[in-house]
Amino acid sequence: MTDEPQTELSRPSSQERLPRIAITMGDPAGIGPEVVLKAVAEREVLDVCAPVIVGDAQLLAHTARTLDLQCGYDVVRRDESLPEDFRAPVIFHLDNIESSVALGFESAAAGRAAAEYIKSAVELCGAGRVDAISTAPINKRSIFLAGYKFAGHTEYLAELSGTEEYAMAFVAANLRVVLLSTHVPLVEAIALVERERIMRVVRLANREMKRWSIERPRLAMAALNPHGAEGGLFGMEEASEIVPAITSCREIDGIDVSGPYSADTVFLRASRGEFDAVVSCYHDQAMIPVKCLSFGEAVNVTLGLPFIRTSVDHGTAFDIAGKGIAEHSSMVAAITLAAQLSGFGASGLASRS
Repeated sequence: MTDEPQTELSRPSSQERLPRIAITMGDPAGIGPEVVLKAVAEREVLDVCAPVIVGDAQLLAHTARTLDLQCGYDVVRRDESLPEDFRAPVIFHLDNIESSVALGFESAAAGRAAAEYIKSAVELCGAGRVDAISTAPINKRSIFLAGYKFAGHTEYLAELSGTEEYAMAFVAANLRVVLLSTHVPLVEAIALVERERIMRVVRLANREMKRWSIERPRLAMAALNPHGAEGGLFGMEEASEIVPAITSCREIDGIDVSGPYSADTVFLRASRGEFDAVVSCYHDQAMIPVKCLSFGEAVNVTLGLPFIRTSVDHGTAFDIAGKGIAEHSSMVAAITLAAQLSGFGASGLASRS
């Protein structure tokens, strides 16, 4: 680790230490390095956590010089320990970019590096060296070129942690949405609207919301078909799969879940406080209201993992990579939410209602 003198910011306070949040750099060819550097310089972030940037120190330094961003943070390598106490960001340097990465382009090198940042963050969390994970965006094509087969962060994190039951969720202002399926073709997503899967996701959502300090979560199930199928006129999935699943969760598990409600109104009702979370039937059904309500500021949360993981609500934005114009508000929101949920006495998502 570099022997730079401690600044006022980096001196530990007399208070109990802040949660340590591992922040993965994301795809090095995208806006990840930029939004991470911008986010960790914000007082809003530094007041609630000690950031550990998992990435490449040289690329981060180059990004900072090019875009006139703050950097110069202490660097810790794989075989070194994190400082006992720190408040300023620390870079956990992997040194895994063998050649220069062309900004704005998909590549196996960038995909491999991004996947290794995720794996290292999970290892840090598993070893108790950090308290939660917040991730910058990755590019699925680059991941594929690198030889990985996972569809996205959610699936890879589940694989790395040996988690069998998990779900993607989003927090957007006063709306929380849990997805029944993630990145699959729509025809496959429709087939996944089946009784047992719905029951698993509802039970998981109920359990996780309690971890977020919501004592008795009020869950709403979105309908798949227009107008909730109008008694079977527009489809049978509601009657054959969704209603039996809801009935079982209510009567057997005692979960406060209701529906199915027409998707054109249920998200609005939830945002106004009628429900604590909505279980959505497929990816875009959930993401349209989330991004309409809080584009650039929503947070992705993976439910079911043995650790807290949050992420931004946007992609790698190759078209603006390296231009210094990337908005970092979602990265700030993701990091601060990870700190809230990491078990250091914060009130969790209940405070966001």
